[in-house]
Amino acid sequence: MKTRFNTYDIICGVAELQKLVGWRVNQIYDVDNKTYLFRMQGTGAVEKVTLLIESGTRFHTTRFEWPKNVAPSGFSMKLRKHLKNKRLEKIQQLGADRIVDFQFGTGDAAYHVILELYDRGNLVLTDSELTTLYILRPHTEGENLRFAMREKYPVERAKQSSEGLKAEALEQLLENAKNGDNLRQILMPNLDCGPSVIEHVLLQQGLDNRIIEKAKNAEDAQESEEKPEKGGKKQKKGRNQQAKVEQKPFDMVNDLPLLKKAVKSAEDLLTEGTSGQTKGYIVQVKEEKPAENGKVEFFFRNIEFHPYQFVQFKEFECATFESFMEAVDEFYSTQESQKIDMKTLQQEREALKKLSNVKNDHAKRLEELTKVQDVDRKKAELITSNQSLVDNAIRAVQSAIASQLSWPDIHELVKEAQANGDSVASSIKQLKLETNHISLILSDPYGDNEDDELETPEATVVDVDLALSAWANARRYYDLKRSAAQKEKKTVDASQKALKSAERKTQQTLKEVRTISNIVKARKVFWFEKFYWFISSENYLVIGGRDAQQNELIVKRYMRPKDIYVHAEIQGASSVIIRNPTGEEIPPKTLLEAGSMAISYSVAWDAKVVTNSYWVTSEQVSKTAPTGEYLATGSFMIRGKKNFLPSCHLIMGLSLLFKLEDSFIARHLGERKVRSIDDEPSEPDFKETEVANDLLSEHSDDSDATPVENVSEPSSNTDITAFPNTEVKIEHDTGRITVKSNSVNEDQNENVDNGNVLEKLLKNKPAEEETTIITSVPSRKKQVSAKKSKEEKARAAKQEAKAAEVAAIESEPKNPSQIKRGQKGKLKKIKQKYKDQDDEEREIRMMILKSSGKEKAQPSTEKVVEKSVIQKEEPKQHKNAPPKNPIELEDADDAPAGGDVDILNSLTGQPAEGDELLFAIPVVAPYQALQNYKFKVKLTPGTGKRGKAAKLALNIFAKEKGCNTREKDLLKSIKEESLARNIPGKVKLSAPQLQKYHK
Repeated sequence: MKTRFNTYDIICGVAELQKLVGWRVNQIYDVDNKTYLFRMQGTGAVEKVTLLIESGTRFHTTRFEWPKNVAPSGFSMKLRKHLKNKRLEKIQQLGADRIVDFQFGTGDAAYHVILELYDRGNLVLTDSELTTLYILRPHTEGENLRFAMREKYPVERAKQSSEGLKAEALEQLLENAKNGDNLRQILMPNLDCGPSVIEHVLLQQGLDNRIIEKAKNAEDAQESEEKPEKGGKKQKKGRNQQAKVEQKPFDMVNDLPLLKKAVKSAEDLLTEGTSGQTKGYIVQVKEEKPAENGKVEFFFRNIEFHPYQFVQFKEFECATFESFMEAVDEFYSTQESQKIDMKTLQQEREALKKLSNVKNDHAKRLEELTKVQDVDRKKAELITSNQSLVDNAIRAVQSAIASQLSWPDIHELVKEAQANGDSVASSIKQLKLETNHISLILSDPYGDNEDDELETPEATVVDVDLALSAWANARRYYDLKRSAAQKEKKTVDASQKALKSAERKTQQTLKEVRTISNIVKARKVFWFEKFYWFISSENYLVIGGRDAQQNELIVKRYMRPKDIYVHAEIQGASSVIIRNPTGEEIPPKTLLEAGSMAISYSVAWDAKVVTNSYWVTSEQVSKTAPTGEYLATGSFMIRGKKNFLPSCHLIMGLSLLFKLEDSFIARHLGERKVRSIDDEPSEPDFKETEVANDLLSEHSDDSDATPVENVSEPSSNTDITAFPNTEVKIEHDTGRITVKSNSVNEDQNENVDNGNVLEKLLKNKPAEEETTIITSVPSRKKQVSAKKSKEEKARAAKQEAKAAEVAAIESEPKNPSQIKRGQKGKLKKIKQKYKDQDDEEREIRMMILKSSGKEKAQPSTEKVVEKSVIQKEEPKQHKNAPPKNPIELEDADDAPAGGDVDILNSLTGQPAEGDELLFAIPVVAPYQALQNYKFKVKLTPGTGKRGKAAKLALNIFAKEKGCNTREKDLLKSIKEESLARNIPGKVKLSAPQLQKYHK
């Protein structure tokens, strides 16, 4: 099977891609570490083409949507940095080698992407002077030639194209050729057109099997005779293959003109290839599918692609395309589906082979039983025909035994009788006295054979029981024949049932294999399946990152201005995004479900710890770090108020979503709808507010904010302003949580005028603008040298010592009599050292050291002033205004915001009777989001393995009473690893009547 471009493919491909010259690079993606996609844009806004380049294998335009890596690789980022928005100026082949040079930009701003399509391949990015900026596979060839960064790429190393083989050069090649060389091997290094073209032109002229033969000397002849003896089996095998090809010697007189024509045809093909007008051809092999109902089906397997219809493939099926690039794109794009088809074909063949083996086994058993019957009947008839002889032999042996002769003596007695020509003794072949049997040689005395010589082959050895007479022995053989006949009848009856069962199982297997194959082909992997994900009970898509890279990705690429960011202040918690395509307020139930997801995918699951999560708007999430800090991958800054959610139990669920055919989507609209406000009880006159309406409400900057948020109570405690006194009432029987402000705050809130409200809002503003760093791993400082880090450590140690001394000063009691013994002198020294330091300077130093020391009681107004000095004053943004430090959004063509609703509506967890289901998708979600799903099991923290739990869940789903045939087929197509990959960790699985599934 052809796997990479040859020389003629490169010539035709470069010529065909000249139409892309002048197009700009819009974006670059990487499919894997060797394959890269260049999205090119033409002069018109609609003109877009994707160019695919794979190191060592291929380059072509593609119309298929290839899966991209979650995060771009280093090489991809380097290509984006230098080539984005550059114009493709030139595509050329370097000499006659399998190297292609893509030039982007002109002059000093030019960059080259050099693609090597030989050996293990390579991809090199160079500047205008061909100095390597990035290389996919650094290596060294020889002692002096290095392929590495900052090395100049050796363009002159490429094989240079020849002008063509002239008649004199061709004759010289043939004269210099070794004895036994094939004509194809001689032309390969001297014609720059690839093996396929050479084979084609030689076949056209009838020179495909020509070899060079020269006159041999006596010494050469002797050596050639000795070689086969040394070579052994390999030499014999080579000779056999050559004999099959029927190789002929090359005749310089008759074959040389034909060879010149062949070389001319090859040069013409090269000229045709450079025109860029070549068509594409895919060579296919016809594979016969297993017959079903007497019909024969065929499957065409792609084996090679070519820009020309070569003679050597005239006996094969061939698919024709308008251009060579289309053929290559089709060939590589259908490889996966071809693998699925071949796997299906292999499984079908194995199923039919099993059926064939069962049939052969039953036929063999019946044949053996029939043969046993024939032998037993024949033996019984021979005993009956030779009744007197058998009786005499039995009596003779019995009389010898009765005479108390030993067994060896009886053997000697029989041999003597046979030597004397006794007819009875001559019929005895063997004495089996240990089993009380003798073997007699019997023949049919009434046969038609008159010649004595012909009677010998018809003689049969028959075992006779010495305890029975001749008639009894004959009856015994008839009984064996009758028993074998009954066994044959039973075998025939059983075999019919067994064959029917085997055929039924085979047909079922074939049907399942084909169904699963069709499901796998129809299965579309959605963009969000690479993350943790689920659909909330109100039809919002919720996604979360599996690791730091995915956390970074979903915030940068997939979070939109109206989306909600959910997180938990616990190690390993996932960054969760609620996609909000409508821009309306997210319902409380969806927020709770997203918070439950964020906590479950953290260390809280294994530790079985219940904690709180919170949500913020997308404008509050930033990638801008504080001065001197560095935010690692997956870490973010949260600015402003966090809206904490109530604690929730660690209960997740495993379920299935089914993809509906488009015509059945309308039947399931509204399954996951938002619960209206009218459905919930409202108490406008009461000051208490429920969690669903207070704790989960989005922070508002209007003047009608709740008293809890706006009122600051003067107190000696510094945290009173940020967290005012409230009364929390928890009803343990219903789980309802209510929050009520104290009466002092209520009275103050009722009596303030508009000016006071504005003043209080401004005072509270610094408290609301607090910043928090969300880290996937502990954040680290900027990179510093070892010397500087030691100095910083020493400086930090001194500051800690100072802080400890200051803390000791602050902790000095007012009453001197309470000072402990030995501390008076020490405190005196500390006071002398820090006598010039005021409270504000001390507060700043404590904040730098991340220490608060002893907090002094002071009025709340002073505290607000201090916080305004310490914290960053950030202007409050309008709701619709862009964030101050927005996160740069990457190209997200695979996740269109408007397409989310259509995708979600086509997925249902409640398939109805008569629905056309295309495939099933496993989903792990908070259990409250799966209440109405048809298939579901509960997952809680436990000790069970994820794979075992997934296997058990599939077994439970398949054995449910309401599971129809189509749903069972879809369940069989689900892989256990895809079912288990989203389960949080060690689990305990719960379901009704679970014990019966463990048996």
